[in-house]
Amino acid sequence: MTTLLYYIYYTLWFLVSLLPFWLLYRLSDLTYYLLYYLVRYRRKTVRKNLVESFPEKTIGEIIKIEKKFYSFFCDYVFETLKLLSISPNHLRKRMQFEGIDEINEMFKQGKPCGAYLGHYCNWEWISSLPLHTSKDGICGQIYHKLSNKVSDRLFLKLRGRMGAVSIPMKETLRKILTIRASGKPYIIGFISDQSPKAQNIHHWTPFLNHSTPVLTGTERIMKQVGMVAFYAEVSRVKRGYYICKFQKLVDNPKEYPDYEITDMYMKRLEQSILKAPQYWLWTHKRWKWTPERFHSMYEQGEDGRIRPKKQES
Repeated sequence: MTTLLYYIYYTLWFLVSLLPFWLLYRLSDLTYYLLYYLVRYRRKTVRKNLVESFPEKTIGEIIKIEKKFYSFFCDYVFETLKLLSISPNHLRKRMQFEGIDEINEMFKQGKPCGAYLGHYCNWEWISSLPLHTSKDGICGQIYHKLSNKVSDRLFLKLRGRMGAVSIPMKETLRKILTIRASGKPYIIGFISDQSPKAQNIHHWTPFLNHSTPVLTGTERIMKQVGMVAFYAEVSRVKRGYYICKFQKLVDNPKEYPDYEITDMYMKRLEQSILKAPQYWLWTHKRWKWTPERFHSMYEQGEDGRIRPKKQES
C-alpha cells in the first residue's frame, strides 16, 4: 500500500512540477490567500515569534513581515515541487553559488568541508550544489527522517535528483565516516537552526532577542572529522532566483573552544534574517524552552548527560 501511495503522490507532484514557473506562482498566490486568511496556518505561532524577536517594531510592521513570510512560504512549496522535473541547466540559472572555487580547492587538497545552513530562503534548492562542484567530490545533506513513509520517500527523490546524498540525522557520523573511508573529498550541509530536544541542550546563545538553546552536534562532528567549517548565506535575488554564498568560518574547528563555532554560525544566521526576515521559517515553535523553565526541570549529571531533575518527595 505504501508503494502504491508513493506512486500516486509522485505522479500528482510530478504533473504539478511540469507547470511553468509563471503558472506555479499564480497557484502560489492563490494558496497564500487560502493559507493566510482562511486556514490561518500557524498564525498565532508566527505572530508570537515575530513580536518577541522584533520588540522594537510596530504591529503594522510585524503584520507586513508576516504576510511577506506566508507569501514566500507558498513560493517555497511550489519551488520545491519543481525539483521533481526542472532540468539541471534551468536550475543552474535560478540557484547560483558563490565561493565554489574555495570549496573545489578544499576538494583538491583532500580536506573535508562542513556547511552550516538555516531554514532560510529556499534551502531545498541547495541540493543542486553537485552541479557546481568538482565531479570527484560528494555533496551530502543531513535530513530528519519523516514519520510518513510516502512523504519521506518523495522528499528523498527530489533532494537527490541533482546528485546530492541525503544522510539521516540519526546516522550522521557513521555515514560521514563511511564517505571519508571512500577517499573522496566531500562537503556536508547541516541545517542547524532547529530547537534541540531537552536532553540535547548543552548551550544557549543570544539569537533574535531570545536566549536560545542550540544544536551543538554539528560542531562536535566537524571537530571529530576535521572539517573546514563554512556558513552558506542564501539570498533571494527575485522571485525564483537565489544566490548561495559560501563563507569560511574556520579552517580547523579543533583549535576553537567548545560552542564558539556554533555561536559564529548563529550570529551569521541572525544577520541574514535581519536583512530580510520574511525568508526565515517562522512557523516552528523555536523557543519552547527558556533557561528558567529548562533549569527548573533538567540538570546535568556528573557524566555530562542531561536528565530530568528528581522530584522531591
